[in-house]
Amino acid sequence: MNGSRILIIEDEPALLRGLADTFTAKGCEVLTAADGEAGLRLALSAEPDLVLLDIMLPKVNGYEICRAMREHSLDTPIIMLTAKGQEEDVVLGLNLGADDYVAKPFRRQELVARVNAFLRRRRGVRESVCRFGAHELDLKAHRLFRDGREVELTAREFRLLEHFARNAGRAMTRDDILNAVWGNEVFVTPRSIDRCVTTLRAKIEPDPHNPTYVQTVRDVGYRFETEG
Repeated sequence: MNGSRILIIEDEPALLRGLADTFTAKGCEVLTAADGEAGLRLALSAEPDLVLLDIMLPKVNGYEICRAMREHSLDTPIIMLTAKGQEEDVVLGLNLGADDYVAKPFRRQELVARVNAFLRRRRGVRESVCRFGAHELDLKAHRLFRDGREVELTAREFRLLEHFARNAGRAMTRDDILNAVWGNEVFVTPRSIDRCVTTLRAKIEPDPHNPTYVQTVRDVGYRFETEG
C-alpha cells in the first residue's frame, strides 16, 4: 500500500478528511474531491491506483464516474462507498464497472484491508496459475489440483472457476457471471449459476455450507477470495 496513489471522491467533509488521514498514515499519496465533477477530472487525469467513490455526489454522481472511467478504458479498481443497501443500487454500480462496494457505516480497518487486497493484486503480474488454499488452478492446462492431486471439473465448472480466479476480490453480479460463463446460450437463468456454484463448492470448499473461497454477496452475486 505504501506509495500507492488513492483518489477519494466523497462529499461528506468529516468522512473525506478521516479517510484521507487514514490512507496518508499508511504511506499513500491521497487525492481528494468533494464533488463528482472534480472527482471525474482527477480520475481521468491523475492515474490513481485505486478510487474510493461515493455514489450520491453533487454535480456528477458516482455511477457516471464509473461509466466514464470504463469508457476511457481505465481498469483502475473502484470501490463504491454507499449509504444505500438496496440491491438495485449496488448492482447498477457493479454493472457500470465498479469492482466492489462497502456500505456505510463501515469499519475503517475493513476498508483498509479491502483496499490493500486490490492494490496487491494490481501490483502482481497476472500468472497462468492461481493458488488458493491447498489448490492450484492451471489456467493454461485447464486443470485444478489440490495437494498435488487433480480435481475433476466439468467444462462449465472450470469456466466458472476461471472467471472467479481472474476477477478475485471483485463482487460480481449474476448477470456478469452469466454473460462471461454462459454467453449467448438460451434457456439459462440466474438459478443456473447458483446450481453450478453449489457443485463447484462441493469440490473446492473445506466446508461447502460455510464457504471460504466462493462467497455469496447478498442480493448481488458472488465474490471469489483466494485468501481464506
